[in-house]
Amino acid sequence: MTDPFWMIMVLRNLGTDYLVWDQAAEIVFVKPGRGTVACEFVLTQQVLDDIRSATASGGKHLHWFAMDVADSGGDVVASVRKRVYVRRKRDSRTEAEAGD
Repeated sequence: MTDPFWMIMVLRNLGTDYLVWDQAAEIVFVKPGRGTVACEFVLTQQVLDDIRSATASGGKHLHWFAMDVADSGGDVVASVRKRVYVRRKRDSRTEAEAGD
């Protein structure tokens, strides 16, 4: 249920100048999830700025996102971590560097 969202959110917010992939995931099941479960994905501007800064020279950046999945009573049923790979595309780096 958590699989694509971080990758899609990062890709949509950074734009087409970046390669963004799901790279890894970890999940710890805490208790059985009965009934409706949910989690919240919050991508902050600070995280986006950090990713842009880390990839400005063309290197890759691996960012871990963490979230809890909770049942309707608010009890955590699972803790999930997702690692997203981000790198600026070569063409974008060349154009940006040429403008400097």
